[in-house]
Amino acid sequence: MVYTLSGVRFPTVPSVYKAYGFSSSSNNGGADRRSANVSVFLKKHSLSRKILAEKSSYKSESQPSTAASSGKVLVPGSQSDSSSSSTDQIEFTETDPENSPASTDVDSSTMKHSSQIKTANDDVEPASDIAGSVEDLDFSLSLEVEGGGKLKESKSLNTSEETIIDESDRIRKWGVPPPGLGDKIYEIDPLLTKYRQHLDYRYSQYKKLRESIDKYEGGLEAFSRGYEKMGFTRSASGITYREWAPGAKSAALIGDFNDWNPNADVMTRNEFGVWEIFLPNNADGSPAIHHGSRVKIRMDTPSGVKDSIPAWIKFSVQAPDEIPYNGIYYDPPEEERYIFQHPRPKKPKSLRIYESHIGMSSPEPKINSYVNFRDEVLPRIKRLGYNAVQIMAIQEHSYYASFGYHVTNFFAPSSRFGTPDDLKSLIDKAHELGIVVLMDIVHSHASNNTLDGLNMFDGTDSCYFHSGARGYHWMWDSRLFNYGNWEVLRYLLSNARWWLDEFKFDGFRFDGVTSMMYTHHGLSVGFTGNYDEYFGLATDVDAVVYLMLVNDLIHGLFPDAITIGEDVSGMPTFCIPVQDGGVGFDYRLHMAIADKWIELLKKRDEDWRVGDIVHTLTNRRWLEKCVSYAESHDQALVGDKTIAFWLMDKDMYDFMALDRLSTPLIDRGIALHKMIRLVTMGLGGEGYLNFMGNEFGHPEWIDFPRADQHLPDGKVIPGNQFSYDKCRRRFDLGDADYLRYRGLQEFDQAMQHLEEKYEFMTSEHQFISRKNEGDRMIVFERGNLVFVFNFHWTNSYSDYRIGCLKPGKYKVVLDSDDPVFGGFGRIDHNAEYFTSEGWYDDRPRSIMVYSPSRTAVVYALVDKDEEAKVAVEEVEEEEEEPVEIVTSLKDLKTTRSSK
Repeated sequence: MVYTLSGVRFPTVPSVYKAYGFSSSSNNGGADRRSANVSVFLKKHSLSRKILAEKSSYKSESQPSTAASSGKVLVPGSQSDSSSSSTDQIEFTETDPENSPASTDVDSSTMKHSSQIKTANDDVEPASDIAGSVEDLDFSLSLEVEGGGKLKESKSLNTSEETIIDESDRIRKWGVPPPGLGDKIYEIDPLLTKYRQHLDYRYSQYKKLRESIDKYEGGLEAFSRGYEKMGFTRSASGITYREWAPGAKSAALIGDFNDWNPNADVMTRNEFGVWEIFLPNNADGSPAIHHGSRVKIRMDTPSGVKDSIPAWIKFSVQAPDEIPYNGIYYDPPEEERYIFQHPRPKKPKSLRIYESHIGMSSPEPKINSYVNFRDEVLPRIKRLGYNAVQIMAIQEHSYYASFGYHVTNFFAPSSRFGTPDDLKSLIDKAHELGIVVLMDIVHSHASNNTLDGLNMFDGTDSCYFHSGARGYHWMWDSRLFNYGNWEVLRYLLSNARWWLDEFKFDGFRFDGVTSMMYTHHGLSVGFTGNYDEYFGLATDVDAVVYLMLVNDLIHGLFPDAITIGEDVSGMPTFCIPVQDGGVGFDYRLHMAIADKWIELLKKRDEDWRVGDIVHTLTNRRWLEKCVSYAESHDQALVGDKTIAFWLMDKDMYDFMALDRLSTPLIDRGIALHKMIRLVTMGLGGEGYLNFMGNEFGHPEWIDFPRADQHLPDGKVIPGNQFSYDKCRRRFDLGDADYLRYRGLQEFDQAMQHLEEKYEFMTSEHQFISRKNEGDRMIVFERGNLVFVFNFHWTNSYSDYRIGCLKPGKYKVVLDSDDPVFGGFGRIDHNAEYFTSEGWYDDRPRSIMVYSPSRTAVVYALVDKDEEAKVAVEEVEEEEEEPVEIVTSLKDLKTTRSSK
């Protein structure tokens, strides 16, 4: 893997593939194509793939094999005995979308409408017919007339006979609904009226793009299937390869299949800058390129001759002793393709997200695999009570320590963790467990690498990106997309569709959205909430329109898909549907909360203000759903501290064992760690996120394996000798019943299951009745629950009156002071709390409670029906107790005497 910073290239982490001796590329031109085929997947190294044959079993017979743990390994340049019979991984339709211009001017009125594209072998691929009878569709469609004459299209899936396998076919018939009027935003937020000119222009640009895509591409649905035309596609007669590289002077496809001969397979260019070649099948009917073969495109560019990984590549790997990655033609045989069997879970009403990274998800100091994550981590997530897993670093990235945010190959799952089919089996297993799978997708920028990324792809600094300074993010050292370019739109929209359709992801967390929406990228800008900051010359309208398009696409084709935007600016309309004039996200990531907790943890307890805490947690727009979190992966990186480390510091190393006396720092840390997480979940939004391991207060930080870094000014930033010791998750600490970490994990699990039962995050009823700075008390209601937080460091309050809405009996349903959670057991869980009539804290009723210092207690209104059911169950249990049977008079006398 390679990382570029100001022209300095840093060496790779020692490759985990070295044991297999992958040979480097050779350029011995002139060899026969069939004899030159090399596969990185050899049959003799491939163990039984029962997971592919027996869909109900997830037990892999293969040991995790370095970075690709599917039972397939990277091997030297030897001939595969099975690749000649390989077939296409994806069944491409015989009809293609309409051929479209690769013009950079999206508004051009001179675009040609071409319904056919001529391939190199003179075959004509007709445009796909995206029409179709409504009777053929597996969903019901209705048009409702709203106020103002607006047509509202509503869809509902007919799930009676639906399977996950035929989902792709249903989606093709479905299509994306037409744009709405886009003016409901002014009803939702009248303050936007002042900025109507900007917002109307934004929506008109969106509608203009939709109309152009409909006219020249056959609709957004067809446009987003660019992967069926670009890159490598298969037909019965051979393989077609197409690449958009308008700056290239010439191009040739090279690889193992033609012995890297640049003169063997020269490509032709059309008027839109798309290069193309057709490779007919071999004489025996086998494909010209075998599954697992290395491939690249050689181009003569304005910057010289360069070999690049195809932009639409579906898999890429790093060979031993090489820095750049190699593109891999991924086309497994039919018997080795993973077939999904479990339907997607229903869209959860409230999101409880477990943020994860595959590579560091093992307790061992190594790169973990998709297979191990599937078998070991997913059951843990289910047990903890989370209903969604958000997976980072899926898109291939050559620099491991970038956390997956410097993407090099956008359509390729990271090969460090296994094969694409391994990833599919992971997602299918999650669906079987009822867990929604979200992908941390990066469309905000791309890696600066030129050999294995998109940077300088055709030898120019533009192509996929803005040229000059506008196309470079100086803080991230990465390239910035040109969202006004037609082919960039095709590429990114198809990329989002690819992960949802091919891999069955259930949605995305879009990274770096603030950077996308503003030309200043949010750098050195302090957003105050003034609307002038959002709608002016600093707004990148092209980028915002792209976000509207991609949300429109995702929700149009996958109505239950979830989109979360990482925006720190507070952009208005961010979570309003596109048809109403909004950007279209389902959730905003509430990033200010984590910053507030770090700010408070640097202060003394006496300087905390409960009103400040409540304001930060509730500071969000009406009708805008938010995902809150106390800390994410950002706070766990080296150079920063997790909440647990801020609270307990070095005492964590010596005083977390239960057989040792605790310290005041540990007692305080354990108490506040639980309170911080619960109040964040209770007030922060409609969703909650936790980074893996933080649920039990994971000690230490995340430090990726790295070498010494030599800066241009001569300074050296010490590395860690490529150590994986701090690049793992010590789940064993949270499971150990002799450590205090266990109590924190048990509390987090109880917190998730409490939300699962009462669904308080999405309850319409929320009322904050007390923010007492003197007592350091916070009291609020969500649904039928009353939350009581005592942040005072010493004071405990007996007979403390708290207001409530509903009359009846309340009982404790969660207590942070429970000894099971590492508390002191100061609350009686058998106590019953009856309401008293009379207004208190603006509530019509109240109850009297005991509130110990540094505790959080949740009280639930006891449901009479539920209480009666529990009583019946208790009676039945008593009746089932064994009864002593008297068999004789002697036994009877003995029994009486014993009584």
